[in-house]
Amino acid sequence: MAAVQKHLNMSGLKVVTNPVTAANRIPLMANGTIDLECGSTTNNAERQKQVAFAPTMFVIANRLLTKKSSNIGSLADLKGKTLVATAGTTTHKQMTMLNAERKLGMKILVGKDHPESFLMLETGRAVAEANDDILLAGQVATARNPDQYVIGSEALSVEPYGIMLRRGDPQFKAVVDAALTDLYRSDEFAKIYAKWFTSAIPPRGINLKFPMSPQLKAAIAKPTDSPDPAAYTVK
Repeated sequence: MAAVQKHLNMSGLKVVTNPVTAANRIPLMANGTIDLECGSTTNNAERQKQVAFAPTMFVIANRLLTKKSSNIGSLADLKGKTLVATAGTTTHKQMTMLNAERKLGMKILVGKDHPESFLMLETGRAVAEANDDILLAGQVATARNPDQYVIGSEALSVEPYGIMLRRGDPQFKAVVDAALTDLYRSDEFAKIYAKWFTSAIPPRGINLKFPMSPQLKAAIAKPTDSPDPAAYTVK
């Protein structure tokens, strides 16, 4: 916000926060309720027809979260079983497509938000939750019994997260892009990442133990708002 304030030569800028869900974040952006959305929002070609994105700030993979006792190691192991994904997410769309393409016969439940999706797994209504790996890491770290859960090694996709903006406002996007690029090129980004993803977070001392991936390092080194997953492939 400091960059916007400086660009507009304003002495002050009031920031109003507005909570959103995976299901309503794009409509609220499109109708002008919010100006920036900073969350676990995947930048893809379909969404870029409706909104714009700042340079990628995170790169994730869709994976499965299961209880260790279920002995589920891959998506193929879910044939005929029940999986949960959150409404309005790219993961839900992907699981629906993979279920049909691979003829898995899964029953796919839909959580209204990420906590409800995890609750369905925790209470046994679903044997697996599909979600972004960083979100799954957060759920495991804050679970009642973290040791009961395992995040699968099978990456079902590679996706970039980006701060979402409205389309059709190139001047605002240029200010946001420049501010983020400056941050990425500074030493501050690594410090911020370490504080929230590889260190104990107050007040509960929870550590996500999620080191920076090679894909994210590459995206930070050469900032891009590309929605193409291939742009985040590290050779």
